[in-house]
Amino acid sequence: MVSVLITGGTGFIGSYVAQEFLQAGHEVIAYDTSTDTHILQQLGVADRVSVRRGDVTDPTDFMDAVCETGATHVVHLAALLTGSAREHPRVAQEVNIGGTNTVFESARILDDQIERVAWASSAAVFAPPENYDGWVTEDDLVYPDTLYGATKEYNEHQARVYAEEYGVSHVGLRPTVAYGPYRETGGSAFLANLIEKPALGEPFSVEYGDQVIDWQYVKDIAQAFRLATLTDDAQLSRRVYNVRGECATIREAAKTVETILPDADLTVSDDGKLPWTQQLDMSPIESDMGYEVAYDLERGFREYINVLREEHGLKTV
Repeated sequence: MVSVLITGGTGFIGSYVAQEFLQAGHEVIAYDTSTDTHILQQLGVADRVSVRRGDVTDPTDFMDAVCETGATHVVHLAALLTGSAREHPRVAQEVNIGGTNTVFESARILDDQIERVAWASSAAVFAPPENYDGWVTEDDLVYPDTLYGATKEYNEHQARVYAEEYGVSHVGLRPTVAYGPYRETGGSAFLANLIEKPALGEPFSVEYGDQVIDWQYVKDIAQAFRLATLTDDAQLSRRVYNVRGECATIREAAKTVETILPDADLTVSDDGKLPWTQQLDMSPIESDMGYEVAYDLERGFREYINVLREEHGLKTV
């Protein structure tokens, strides 16, 4: 058993990561500016998670939290996402860059306690899709066009320095579009309506029909962070990994919903353009850590739909 401190641990992805570690038999501390545990409660794990209010921009408080809880591993997820970063650029740099520095610096100072930092980079570090031809590898062009992506690119640089200069063991992951029950924020949150509206018998119209999305179910992201946290250094061929789910167009996703819910009232058009449509190659995380997508589109959508239907007193499908 290890003791894992998760920054952003009461948020959407953080709560599922907490559930993943608990199911694997480990101890979890959720470190977050919010002590609202409603997602943890929905997942049935709130009473098994130690929640500590804290801010990663406060190095002293963070190191105190690590020392007082005895955490041996850190999963660093706390960040301002794309829209919030655009609206609050200075705060984004303080949280996304400064907060990540807090985590790495704490790992450097507390090197006899913290064994590994697994942290969230993002597919947003890549350039716009037109710069690539085919599957995008970890070594392809990194040139973000958002402030959020730029903060994640900087973090990849500081992570490398802390590994090479100070011996901090870390693994960064580049997730893409996370979906699943209880997501309420982020640039891709609107896509939830493609699933949630039909699940509750409501009509929905969506654009971007033939554009490809990497649909990554949140439980697969949680699996990836568990593997990134616990895989031995000797097995790693790199320190930053692409990770994805199933690539499919909006139209294909809508058809999957209609397969599960034949009466779904969905309208799909080809209007609009999405900013994030890279298709990531993830051969390294598969070979180094044994990561496998557990939730294809049909399984992920069906579970998501049934969670919603149960909560609203509807028959599951």
